[in-house]
Amino acid sequence: MERLSLITYPDSEAAERAYERWNCVAKPLHSLGLLEDAVAKIAGITGDENISLDKRCVIDFCSDNGVVSEGVTQTDSSVTAVVARAMTEGTSNINSLAKAYNADVITVDVGMNTDISSEKIINRKISYGTENIAQGAAMSMTQAERAIKVGIDMVRECREKGYNILITGEMGIGNTTTSSAISSVLLGIPPEDVTGRGAGLSDDGLRRKIDVIYRAIEINRPDKNNPVELISKLGGYDIAAMTGLFLGGAVYHVPIVMDGFISAVSALLAVKINPTVREYMLCSHVSGEPAAKKILEVLGLKPIINAEMRLGEGTGGVMLLPLLDGAAAVYNSAHRFDELPIERYVEQ
Repeated sequence: MERLSLITYPDSEAAERAYERWNCVAKPLHSLGLLEDAVAKIAGITGDENISLDKRCVIDFCSDNGVVSEGVTQTDSSVTAVVARAMTEGTSNINSLAKAYNADVITVDVGMNTDISSEKIINRKISYGTENIAQGAAMSMTQAERAIKVGIDMVRECREKGYNILITGEMGIGNTTTSSAISSVLLGIPPEDVTGRGAGLSDDGLRRKIDVIYRAIEINRPDKNNPVELISKLGGYDIAAMTGLFLGGAVYHVPIVMDGFISAVSALLAVKINPTVREYMLCSHVSGEPAAKKILEVLGLKPIINAEMRLGEGTGGVMLLPLLDGAAAVYNSAHRFDELPIERYVEQ
C-alpha cells in the first residue's frame, strides 16, 4: 500500500492540448460530447495528447463469497468456477465481446473456493472463498490488503506488457449481495433501496437477500470512513482486487474503465482511499442495479452508455472500446479547419 504515495494528479497540460486538438477538428465544438472528454482524460492520465488504445485487456477477478450459503443467489458457488474456466477457454460472454473489440481477457483467481487447472488462469488466491458476512467478517484486514495489492500489481504487470487501457471485470456468485451491503454503508441508504435481484431472484429471494444484508451490517458494524475495513467486513476478494486495480491505474498512469455495479462499488472504495484516483477512471455505463446510478452521482462521473446492462465480467466496460476507437479516429484523422475553407468555431 506504500505505493499509494506515488499517486499524483493527471497532467492537466496534456489534457488541455487534447482539448485544443479537438477544437481544431472541422466540426462544431464539443459535438462528440463525453467522448471528447474521455479522450482528453486519457491524454491527462498518460501525459501525452497523442493517445493510443491499440493494446487493451479486460481483467476478470474471480472469487467466491461465503454469504451464498444464506440462499441469496439463484445458483450455487460452483458457477463461479464454471464461468472462470470458460473465460480461460475463450467461450464466456466477455471473450466474445473482447474478440469483437480486439481486447485480451486476463482471468485471475483471487479467491475461488476451488482450483482450476489451466495455464491461462493467474493464481493470486488469497483463500478458498470468503466467510459468510451474515455471521462475521468476510476476511481479515490483512487479507483485504493482500487482495487490494493483487489489483495494483496487475496494473504494473499489464503496463510492463504494453497495455494502454484496462477494463475491470469480475466473476463471483453472491457478489451483488456484498456490493449492495457496501453500498448501503457508503451511501447511508437502507439495504432495500440499494439491493436488486442480481441474476434473477424471486420476490422471496430478494427479501431474504435484503434481510441478510441488514444482519451483516448489524453484526459487523463497519466504519464507512475506513474503506479497507469495510471491504474486510462486508466485501469480497473480487471487490478488493478491483479496488486495487483502480488504485493501480493512478499509481502507474493507466486509464481504468469502470464496468457496472460491482466495479462502481470498487471505484468508490478506491476514491475513499485516495480521492485523486477518480481522475484515472473512465465510466463506461450505468448498471441496471438499484445503487449504480447513486454511486456514479457520488463519484461525479457520467456514464457514456445507458443500456440497463448488468451482465458483469467486464462486458459493459469492453463495449466502451468501439466508441473510444471511433472518437480516436476523428481525433487523430479527421480534416481540420486549417485544411479547409471553413471558419473555425469559437466559444460564444
